Amino acid sequence: MAAEEATGTDRGLVRRSDRHQVVVIGSGFGGLFGTKSLAHADADVTMIAKTTHHLFQPLLYQVATGILSEGEIAPPTREVLAGQKNAQVLLGEVTTIDLDKRLVTSHVLGRELVTPYDSLIVAAGAGQSYFGNDHFAEFAPGMKSIDDALELRGRIFGAFEMAELGAARGENVDHLLTFVVVGAGPTGVEMAGQIAELAHRTLKKDFRSINSRTARVILVDAAPQVLPPFGQKLGRWTKKKLEDLGVEVLLGAMVTDVDERGLVLKYKDGSEQRVDSVTKVWAAGVQANPLGKQLAEQTGAPQDRAGRISVNPDLTLPGHPEVFVVGDMISLDNLPGVAQVAIQGAKYAAKEIEGRLAGKAPQPPFKYFDKGSMAIVSRFKAVAMVGKLRVTGVLAWLMWLVVHLFYLTGFKNRVTAVLRWFVSFIGRGRSERTSTEQQIFARAALKRLDRGATSLVSEPGVYDAERRRAELEAQAAEEAHLSDDNLRGVKVGG
Repeated sequence: MAAEEATGTDRGLVRRSDRHQVVVIGSGFGGLFGTKSLAHADADVTMIAKTTHHLFQPLLYQVATGILSEGEIAPPTREVLAGQKNAQVLLGEVTTIDLDKRLVTSHVLGRELVTPYDSLIVAAGAGQSYFGNDHFAEFAPGMKSIDDALELRGRIFGAFEMAELGAARGENVDHLLTFVVVGAGPTGVEMAGQIAELAHRTLKKDFRSINSRTARVILVDAAPQVLPPFGQKLGRWTKKKLEDLGVEVLLGAMVTDVDERGLVLKYKDGSEQRVDSVTKVWAAGVQANPLGKQLAEQTGAPQDRAGRISVNPDLTLPGHPEVFVVGDMISLDNLPGVAQVAIQGAKYAAKEIEGRLAGKAPQPPFKYFDKGSMAIVSRFKAVAMVGKLRVTGVLAWLMWLVVHLFYLTGFKNRVTAVLRWFVSFIGRGRSERTSTEQQIFARAALKRLDRGATSLVSEPGVYDAERRRAELEAQAAEEAHLSDDNLRGVKVGG
């Protein structure tokens, strides 16, 4: 097989056995469910992901607003797959896929690894799209990773702290108490609603120089309605409930500029509006992983505007039946970019691989089963769309709770999530309000380094382990000497 060509290279990963080698790229919904679905296959499965955790992305906004901790929505992938004997997890960001040689190249902190495959599942997901204005990201973080959520938590709670300090000095703090969320999809709606609850309910007694209830929360979107995929009726209901919470909903407004102190909005009539705001959240638009472009160039498969690649009805790449692409990366039958598409697609791909190994006939083309869409507006208020059924209010909120608990990975995470929700929704507390300067500024600091985090570690083989061992042994001996001879606190010299 072509995959065996890499076995002898100095960068390659030696085949774990003579069995069929399946490589899964990504640890999101597609990657995790694809790997788990291959638990009983006569194959070795290697998951390669740029993070060490599986992220339950729909709840990121709750990490950002202090309801949940990052560990509750991002369990370690190794822990989740610990009981699956045929699965191996490798840390690394996949940078190259060679379809002809069947090789996957990944990197982490200057270390390169080449992994051979016989079958490949690409579930690398999507990132935030700034519609060609990537410099906006410096001042308006997206909502796609744990780093994003922790940075936003620091920015949100930090804004209130800086406002308290500024007000105590007699300064105008309106720009600090104005929060702008760009994008009126589910993520934007949920984020705006929680910031409003945070300001108007959770923090109302915590400050002395400011009144947190005077904070402005603005939801901006170029579209003419809130939650377009949910239809006009649910969109109107959601907009009203947001406004009841005190959220200012600005529709038909396109963001044309973003800086440290605010952003500029342009309306259909050509008029522009400057909004002074230190804390901005970008929840508008997604862009498929750049690996899609590589696959398109090698296969000739077209891509859409969001970078998603066209695949065959069985989710394989044209001319490469051994490669499956699932989730947010695919353009097929107008499928939405939601978790269920990734989960169902990954299970389909895994079943097809297992069937081929067992000599079974191919499956029928992939068919997506829509289990519905939901979005929470605030406590006890949500919208749900399941088939032709449209639900709002408390019932939709309860449906949202049940569904999210069901898909939250790990029993302990479900238990702690329920406790946190009880504290936040029944009471007014937030269990995760800790924020630091590092959360806010680390991303910008790393980007200023030539090679990012790689600039902060030694090159492979450069580290002098023996010299460092000698230094540590000498230090330990000195510490023991001071304690054994009762020299702690004894005056030195004179």
